[in-house]
Amino acid sequence: MNDDGARLSTQVWNLPNALTMGRIALVPVFVVLLLGDSTASRWWALVVFVVASITDQLDGHIARSRGLVTAFGTIADPIADKALTLSAFLMLSVAGVIPWWVTVLIAIRELGITALRSVLARRSIIPASMGGKVKTVLQMLAIVILLVPWSSLSESLAWMTTVGLVVLYAALVVTLATGIDYVVRGIRIARSR
Repeated sequence: MNDDGARLSTQVWNLPNALTMGRIALVPVFVVLLLGDSTASRWWALVVFVVASITDQLDGHIARSRGLVTAFGTIADPIADKALTLSAFLMLSVAGVIPWWVTVLIAIRELGITALRSVLARRSIIPASMGGKVKTVLQMLAIVILLVPWSSLSESLAWMTTVGLVVLYAALVVTLATGIDYVVRGIRIARSR
């Protein structure tokens, strides 16, 4: 059963799962493009990131609306999400766009909560909270803003990087707060069973 109480399908190959696997396949393409260290490769990396982000929304919507939620999808989808966002944070830190300590804190939270949810999965599923959804939106928005090579458009747009960093720090606050919330909920689940 999924977190909505619906029975999970055992079918693995369906459209939502294909989109999830496509998103996972786009992660190395995204990383290689960012390693290209040119304005053109940066724009292409942005395109790949946006396409992958859209598939994240699309696969979940299709799976829920068509009753195609699978056990494979419930595991693979969060892995694809973490692979995409953490690779973006890592590469933006390598490029010197964002501080390493931000990437490290986000990575610890994301991987820690994924591990916690996996450990507790036999007892109960911790559903995504509204805060978790806000966290995802803020992280994606920050990444998109910080991926755009603003100076290639106009030197007067360089301030947009500052906007991206403000969104990033807001995402960090929500990321850490929701991480604490998940830990508290996880402890309650562990104690109640």
